[in-house]
Amino acid sequence: MTLPNAAPTITPDVLLRGYCLGVFPMAERRDSDELLWFDPPERGILPLDRFHLPRRLRRTVLSDAFTVTTDQDFPAVIAQCAAPRPDADETWINPQIVALYSALYARGFVHSVECWQDGELVGGLYGVAIGAAFFGESMFSRRTDASKVALAHLVARLRLAGYTLLDTQFVTTHLTQFGATAIPRARYRRLLAKAIAAPVQWPADPDAEALGRHLQALGTSG
Repeated sequence: MTLPNAAPTITPDVLLRGYCLGVFPMAERRDSDELLWFDPPERGILPLDRFHLPRRLRRTVLSDAFTVTTDQDFPAVIAQCAAPRPDADETWINPQIVALYSALYARGFVHSVECWQDGELVGGLYGVAIGAAFFGESMFSRRTDASKVALAHLVARLRLAGYTLLDTQFVTTHLTQFGATAIPRARYRRLLAKAIAAPVQWPADPDAEALGRHLQALGTSG
């Protein structure tokens, strides 16, 4: 659902306010000059306490197949997310989106998770963090399972730090395998209000052993 006004001007502060109100912007196309606010009647979330991790993928997550970092190369992550993909020529990430989220990254509200192989960035994701809420924006993969590993590491970090809400905006087939579900707008906003008021900090440098325990504890299925 698009809000009545297509927001002629969005600044980084307006963007943060939009997230706190439960709305988010997208462009119709990569070359679009306009951003639209979205407020779906049902909102996708990934319950952090019921995250499903398929057994095969769990083995990959716990292996050394990828080196996983956070906030090491956000510009490259958002550029890859905005690039055309084999299964989709278009993305919703236009230059204005890149500029807005880059500004919020500089202010500590946007974070990225990167997956590397042999020094090459092969997968990752980024999103917005406010209080105990993390709003997932986009992910990409250039190697099998790279974005999935990034998601698992994100969930482990969020659980370690005490986050309570992982917003996925919409529910896709890709996210359903991990337990994503859609909830009514009213319930989402109640969860959102509680989450953004919580004094939670992004885990910039988590204890390696504690993070490892949270990765080991991620639920399995299938």
